[in-house]
Amino acid sequence: MNERAKASPAPGPKILQLQWLDDQELLLNFSGFLDEASDFPTVEGTWPEINKHKDRIRQVTIDCSKVQSWDSRLPAYLVNFSRKCDSAGLTLSSRALPQGIARLVKLAAAQAPASAGPRQEEAGSLFFNLGRMAVNSRQTLLQLFAFCLRIIASFLSLLQGQLNFRKQELPVLLHACGSQALPIVSLLSLLVGLILAFVGAVQLKTFGAQIYVADLVGIAMVREMGAVMTGIIMAGRTGAAFAAQLGTMSVNEEIDALQTMGISPVDFLVLPRMLVLIFMMPLLCLYADLMGIVGGSMVGVGLFDISFVQYLEQTKDAVTLSNIWLGLIKSLVFGIIIATAGCYQGLYSGKSASAVGLAATSAVVTSIVCIIAVDGLFAVLFHGMGI
Repeated sequence: MNERAKASPAPGPKILQLQWLDDQELLLNFSGFLDEASDFPTVEGTWPEINKHKDRIRQVTIDCSKVQSWDSRLPAYLVNFSRKCDSAGLTLSSRALPQGIARLVKLAAAQAPASAGPRQEEAGSLFFNLGRMAVNSRQTLLQLFAFCLRIIASFLSLLQGQLNFRKQELPVLLHACGSQALPIVSLLSLLVGLILAFVGAVQLKTFGAQIYVADLVGIAMVREMGAVMTGIIMAGRTGAAFAAQLGTMSVNEEIDALQTMGISPVDFLVLPRMLVLIFMMPLLCLYADLMGIVGGSMVGVGLFDISFVQYLEQTKDAVTLSNIWLGLIKSLVFGIIIATAGCYQGLYSGKSASAVGLAATSAVVTSIVCIIAVDGLFAVLFHGMGI
């Protein structure tokens, strides 16, 4: 045919020429200096000529044997042209590519998405979405159950003296979860005591019984609010930090490195954090109880003409040792919940920055919801036991 002997110049005729090798094979021949000074062709400029004969083209061949110099525009052209050929169903081959370009093109093709169009989620029916949620929830629960079993196995190994972990990490975690949390625990517990005392005293004053504000604040803080407020504070502060730390380690493949070396991430990372929160939560709960009582005394003594000695005596008579132990038991359980939720979300987070942020958010939400739910269960249980 007549077109075989003809060369159809693309943009920049000295750089790229289109030539028919036979009836079904088209050659793209690059030559010369492909640098900033040259008028480099574009895929959009080349493709119309190819698109006119797309129905009869069996193969497109790229020849770079005559290229004397090149820059990053050449591999970019080749990658874009390769994607165009794939979408059009054309076979592309290359010959005499400059050193290094073949690897760049292959790497770019491997990293390219399967489809250039935007990904659209399949919109199923209501029952389909409910079924998918049920399957995902089942998988998550099974994964969480296996994670909890691994934690229990680590605790048993620790009690038997068969577990070695980084003991030098414990003081760092104790400082981060203990002394650094005192300012926020102090502030919020003091404010909670103030609010409880003020609300209770306003109502009790109508009966001339404002002295009982000490009973209200003392029992509420020791039995309920001290443990709950400490748990919520530590969930937002420490639980999120645990999830972010372990999630970042997962992104950096440090978790995979530990497993490759035969080190269990639960033993090495989760167990120290669990031990620290189990130890610190009851202490922080006692401190929160004290600050709440101090806040209540500020309102009772300052606004309702109750002497400080009277307030302390009334608090001592109202708060029993059983109430203190109930609050400490709750705080201990809350510490286990916070550490489990934070470490679980961190270990099983995705491999991106957004996944780490989502893991931290999920750890906080899960911890707070579980704390409130478990506190309600404790209230029903203790009431049934008559405590």
